Amino acid sequence: MLEPIVPPRPSVVALAASLVFLSACQREPTAASAPVAEPAQTPVVTVAPAPILDRASLLQAMDIAASAFAAGQEVAGASLAGRRFVVRQAFGCGGPAVNRPSQAGLATVTWSEDRESAKLTLTPGDWSQSALIAGDAEIWEAAEGFWLARPWLRVDTCPAVRGGASPEAPSAAQTMGLAAVFKEGGSRTVRRNGRAYEATLRAEGDQPLMPSAQGYRLVLEGRMTAFADGRAIRCRAVDADQRPVCIGAVQLDRVAFEDAEGKTLSEWREG
Repeated sequence: MLEPIVPPRPSVVALAASLVFLSACQREPTAASAPVAEPAQTPVVTVAPAPILDRASLLQAMDIAASAFAAGQEVAGASLAGRRFVVRQAFGCGGPAVNRPSQAGLATVTWSEDRESAKLTLTPGDWSQSALIAGDAEIWEAAEGFWLARPWLRVDTCPAVRGGASPEAPSAAQTMGLAAVFKEGGSRTVRRNGRAYEATLRAEGDQPLMPSAQGYRLVLEGRMTAFADGRAIRCRAVDADQRPVCIGAVQLDRVAFEDAEGKTLSEWREG
């Protein structure tokens, strides 16, 4: 016998509906997943190398050092120690000389007796005991000097010919130069110990030797180093009315003779 089905009471239905509604209201929405952060890229900083010092910039630095020395001041700015340099200077601009004695630290070109060849010569000066170097004798075994001729001329070409000069006019005193310094036990490859750098120019075939009308070029290449005070340039003067003599301390890597067009005639390299 079938039992009669009793319909749910309205109160029960309302209660159930309320519970379902409350459950839906209290359910927190699903949180969206946070984006994965990519690792930060470390910025790469590229430091441009310092410009290579040439004749003009090196002479300018020596001018500043000379003025500061004369005024009793310190040279402002960073030291040039560590900077690379390539310095060219002209010599033999008036043609080869005849029996002219060479001056230590300056390049010359002289005729042979028969004038069939010419010799380029440079004997570094021994500056080890000079007043500019003596204070650093404990750290340097030797110092070989090279004068920067015509320091008022910033270009590396021969000066323009000017009239009116007396042929007996004395040579100008040298006031700027580079000292190639050598530590005890260091490399001696480019150290000369009194020996000259020499190269001989000879005529080709039956043609007479024609020296360059624009002279030749001495090339000095290397890196600036520092005196004991940390500076790369040092100046001294005999008295207040004379221009200070300033020299730069260098580690020499290459010495070369070139013609006026830049062709290497002879060279000597470190290592």
